[in-house]
Amino acid sequence: MDPVTHGITGALLGKGYFSDRSGRVAIFAATLGALFPDVDVVADAISRDPLAIIKYHRGITHSFAGLPFFAALLAWLTRWAARRLKIDAPSWGILTLIYGVGIASHILLDGMTSFGTRMLTPFSQKRVAWDLLFIIDLAFSATVLLPQVIAWVYSDRAKRGRAVKMWLLFACLAAAAWALATSVGYPFHVWVLITVIAILAGLFFLPALHGWGFRLTRSAWCRIGTWAMVLYILNCWTAHHLVMQRVKAFAAENHIEVERMGALPLPPSWLSWGGVIRATNGVYQSRFDIRHLGPQPFQFFPDSPMDSYIGRAMQLPEVKLYWSFARFPVIRSSTEDDLHIVEFGENRFVNPKRRRPQPFTYLVGFDSDGKVVEEGWEQSGLFLRNMQRMPHHLP
Repeated sequence: MDPVTHGITGALLGKGYFSDRSGRVAIFAATLGALFPDVDVVADAISRDPLAIIKYHRGITHSFAGLPFFAALLAWLTRWAARRLKIDAPSWGILTLIYGVGIASHILLDGMTSFGTRMLTPFSQKRVAWDLLFIIDLAFSATVLLPQVIAWVYSDRAKRGRAVKMWLLFACLAAAAWALATSVGYPFHVWVLITVIAILAGLFFLPALHGWGFRLTRSAWCRIGTWAMVLYILNCWTAHHLVMQRVKAFAAENHIEVERMGALPLPPSWLSWGGVIRATNGVYQSRFDIRHLGPQPFQFFPDSPMDSYIGRAMQLPEVKLYWSFARFPVIRSSTEDDLHIVEFGENRFVNPKRRRPQPFTYLVGFDSDGKVVEEGWEQSGLFLRNMQRMPHHLP
């Protein structure tokens, strides 16, 4: 999940369940707690290891084992800062609880994405990925943000113009989301955009009827938002279950030797899903729409036949680490100029309308003597690193 949505979710929980008794410091703590686990990106930023995003990101700071320590430490630092600034703050115990809730929200939301998170580090390095939410889910972000904005709109009867301004702002944001989704290959119909803008109008203007929106407190609005968030996740769970049934049926009907399979969320909403099967000889992939959930054609991406280059690549420590991260990889072996290239393409995040390379495409290059001369993420495949020479451990 993206950091902005994490922070918004933390603020929602802080306003809904802690701010009435513990004030603004509680909102600050819940928001910071929800953002804190991503502090591990610093290791990726300063490391020269191109696999740092796999090694360090979503590790101990995203673990329930580390949660009590980090929550207690952040609570102590907040109490110390509050004393220095002469700001009233909750007790250390209450702050630890609030930070714990914020950190837990981050861990759980990351576990709901297809990227997954190692929430049991250091006891287990296995990534938990429930495949319920896309990494950047604008509909989910709106679900946790809108209740907070509506609470602000209806916090002051004298400022009724807020509703119109916020509706216009969110209508523009919805149009921008429509344009962005279209540009990156995940378009949705204009009538969907119009429906969303109409729903936004209802959310911003209906509470003004008979003034009932002004009678709800901010915490009440945010608790309603929490239940809306839970309902959205339940909808995603239901959709995931339905698509998974279709994927299993396809595998059974075609007698596929399955290594793993999944129903993966796709943008722009919980209605769009990808079905993926890792077989012993390649990957089957399809797309589903919950509104028209019938049998769908699967495209097959075969592995290249096993050769000595693939065998040597699979023995590299870096490739073994990559393989522990990848869930639906396709192996391709080819010759380019005087290099033999072994490519591992992760189909977990594939957009069929996007040209190669796909995100998290990993390459190993061999010279004519069979020695590794370069290794790393394919240029523009991860948008973070280019190919670079790395130390190797094979003779």
